[in-house]
Parts: sequence; C-alpha cells; structure tokens
Amino acid sequence: MAHAACGTEAPLLPSSAAGTPPPPAAGAPRRNWFAFVCATLASMTTMLHAYNLTLMSGAELFMREDVGLTDAEVEVLSGSMNVFMLASILAAGWVADHLGRRRTLVLANAFLMAGALAMSLGASFAALMAARFVTSVGSGFARVVAPVYNAEISPASTRGVLSSMLDVRIHHFNWNTCMLPDSDRIKVCIVISLLQIFINVGILLSYVSNYAFAGLPVHLGWRVMYGIGVIPPVFIAAGVLFIMPESPRWLVMQGRHGDARGVLLRTSDAPAEADLRLGEMKRAVVTDAAEAPPSAAAAAARHGGGGGVWKELFLRPSTSVRRILACVLGLQFFVQASGVDAILLYSPLVFKAVGMASNSAVLGATVAIGAVKTCFILVGMLFTDRLGRRPLLLASTAGVAVTSTVLAVTLYVATSTTSSSSSSTTTATAAACLASVLAVVATYSIGYGSVVSAYTAEVLPLRLRAQGSSLGVAVNRLTCGVVSMTFISLADGIVTMPGCFFLYAAVTAAAFVFVYTRLPETKGRSLEDMEVLFHK
Repeated sequence: MAHAACGTEAPLLPSSAAGTPPPPAAGAPRRNWFAFVCATLASMTTMLHAYNLTLMSGAELFMREDVGLTDAEVEVLSGSMNVFMLASILAAGWVADHLGRRRTLVLANAFLMAGALAMSLGASFAALMAARFVTSVGSGFARVVAPVYNAEISPASTRGVLSSMLDVRIHHFNWNTCMLPDSDRIKVCIVISLLQIFINVGILLSYVSNYAFAGLPVHLGWRVMYGIGVIPPVFIAAGVLFIMPESPRWLVMQGRHGDARGVLLRTSDAPAEADLRLGEMKRAVVTDAAEAPPSAAAAAARHGGGGGVWKELFLRPSTSVRRILACVLGLQFFVQASGVDAILLYSPLVFKAVGMASNSAVLGATVAIGAVKTCFILVGMLFTDRLGRRPLLLASTAGVAVTSTVLAVTLYVATSTTSSSSSSTTTATAAACLASVLAVVATYSIGYGSVVSAYTAEVLPLRLRAQGSSLGVAVNRLTCGVVSMTFISLADGIVTMPGCFFLYAAVTAAAFVFVYTRLPETKGRSLEDMEVLFHK
C-alpha cells in the first residue's frame, strides 16, 4: 500500500538504483556513520543513568559504615531512584515534544551531573535521598528520550527494522526482500541495540569503579565512585549541542519540513531515500491526525502530543492502539518482574549469603556479572535482525525462568548447610552460586536486555511515541522499584532469599506465555507500518 502512495517519488527510486552505484555508495558510509554517531551520543546518556543506579551495589558496603545506614535505609536508597524517576518519565514525553529530543537530552545530562555531585557530598540519609531524586530526573528523561531519538534518527537500514514498503535497491541490497550483506547487517544490529549496550557499559563501569576504589579509606572510596560521574555529562551535553541534529520526525511534526529534509540527507543512504523518508513522515503525521480523536489531533497539530495524546491512550484508544499499549506495558512489567535488578543491586548480599567473606572477592564477582551482561547483550544484538525480536524474547524468558530456579535451589542448599559446611564445600557452593547468577544474567541479556527498549519504541504510532514510551518506562521503573525496595525485607523475612528467586522464576514463566500469545514479530516493518500490524 505504501508503493501506491509514493506516486511522484517512485520514478526517482528506480533511477537511483538503476544508475551506477558508485556515487551513492561513496557518500553512504559517511551518512550512515553520522546516524550512528548521533545514536551513540543519545545512548551515552543512559550509560550515566545505569552507572549511578547500580553503583549502590558495591558502594553500600562502605556507606553503611561511613554514614551509618541501616538495612532498611540501604533498601530504600537503592530502590528510591526508580520510584523518583516516575515523575520525570511521565513528564519526559511532554518535555520532548515541546523542547525537542535534543534539548531534553541536554537537560538530562545537567541533572545527572548535579545528582552525581550531590551524592559524592552527601553526609546523611536525607541528603543522599535528595541527591537520588536529582539524579532520577535526568535518568527518567534519558530512559524515555534516548530510545525515541534513536528510532527516529536512524533509517531502516540502521535502525534494525527493514522497510518492506520500499521497492528500491541501495548499496546493492533489496529492502523489499529484507536481505542485507553482512557489513550492513552488522550496522543494523549495532544501532538497534545501542541503547542497551551503553546501559550495560554503565553497569559494568559501576562494578569496576566499586572494585577499583574499594581500597580507599571508607569515608573516601564511595564518594570518589560517585564523584567521577560528574565529568562525563559535561562532554556528552557538549556533543549533543554541537554535533547532534534534532529528530527529523519531531521536525516534521512541528511543520519544519526543510529542516527535516536537511537532517534526512545527512542520515540516509541516498538523496532519493531521504525524500522518500520525508514523504513517509509527512503522510504519517497526516494519517495520525486524521485517525486520532479530535482533541488528540488538535494537540498533535500544535505540539505533536500533550493532553490529547493521553486521552487517546486511556479514554478513546482504537483497537490497534489498545493492543499496542497492552504489549508495551506488559513487556515493560515482565522485564523487571524477572528480578534481574535484585541481582544487579544486591549481588554482594547474595554472594555473602553463600560464604564469600571478603569485599574484594564479592566485588570481583560483580565485575564478572557486568562483563557477562555486556557480552550477551552483544550476542543478542547480533541475532536481533537475523532471528527477529520474538524468538529472542521467547528464548530469554524461558532461559531466565529455568536459571532463576537453578539459582534458587543453589541458594537453598547453600544457606541450609552453611553453618556446618567445610571451607571446600563453601567454596564449591559459592562457585555454583556465581555460575547460576551469571547464567541468569546471560539468558536475560540475550533477549530481555537487548530487545525490549527497541521493540516498545518502534511499535508505538508516531503521534503516541513520546508519551507511550514514557508510560512504558514508568511501568518498567515502578516494577523495578518494587523489586529493589522489597528484596532485603523479603530475603530476611518469611519468603527467604531462595524463595525470592523461586518467585521471580514463576513470574518469568508467565512472561513466556505472554510473549508467545500476545507479541507479534516486528522484523521487516517500518516505523510507520506498525499500527497496521496490530490491526491483524
């Protein structure tokens, strides 16, 4: 149907494809790498969010002694950032639609810098809570706007979804058959998982920071861990301001078609593709305004969103929008209800429960967690477009359910025999526990960790993308907050630590059923074609 709608532009495409390929081929690498650089800068903001969030995993070992934090205060401080983020997450869509994606990312970096500085200077539980709140504002903006920007700045050949609507050959591959040469397929996978790569790099760096500065005096080490987080936001914000262009889709929604075309010329494989993408975006805006309820259409005409969008999401959703929203919210709930943040934030407590005594051994094990998580994100990235989103999510949910059960059994055996076990037995159970934890992290990362953000961003219609992403991330953070703010209490209470992981395994088994029955495959679909998919 998109072929027929491209009436005047269609003759340009065969002409470009039929001509000699060297001219477009000569310019395409530069333009493709420019889109890659833009997506990298946007994603780096989420690296800072992940660093600040998971730094508590090791820092709390020293903060307990220096600041005098109790178990309850550690639990609240660790999980509070996820709850605090709800306000900025829900506001991020509105801010991004009014200020633009780029300015919102600059604002996010400013809050992340201020939050890191406040954490490094905190001297009481109240001061640390206030610092977590400041950090959470920047984190919320980053988590919502970065994936939206990445989806909107990248062409189909580097977004991870090939446009089956385009009947054109560029760079010697046919978009209509969704076949890519190996070099282009690698770029496809890199851009779609860029966000999760940087989140996991941030997690890994936080663990490395914990380990590297653990030898400093107690009152200084954890402050240095947070203090070094002040520097990167300055450089990232400068890069966003001076290198990154605004999202072309946002520019089209503002009626700035000339500016949008200028951005598209820099991020597309050929001028003909830039014109085609611009035409698709214009049609998508017109279609969205026509299909949306009157209030939503009026709001979209003014700012591309706002209160009318929220009304369409909750009060008058179409059948396809209702299905999309159910998939987005369900997926964002299950990805955190799997309990992975209990491992990321409290793995030192898990390892100490099975007999690891020294802080250096515990923090070294957390570095292994970060390394495995990052490596398996890359594995998931390489298979995202070859296998599709759905197979990876099914494999991931099944894998997490099984490995979480194994971890629960390992913890049960270890905690039941700790008091009477020999040192060799303790070493064996600690090694088994570490292996089980790494297995959970690996199976989580290969699907859950590498697919969810891209999937939820790409299935939402253009007019609902910013607010819909905000809502999805809000559910994600709220669920994460519940998990992280209850783990210590549950583990020390009637549920016990093994019982926590049995519970997470049961929830993830339910997630497998949800993915199998509700989530369609989005491989080979353009952003503008998603709503049609959910009509089926």
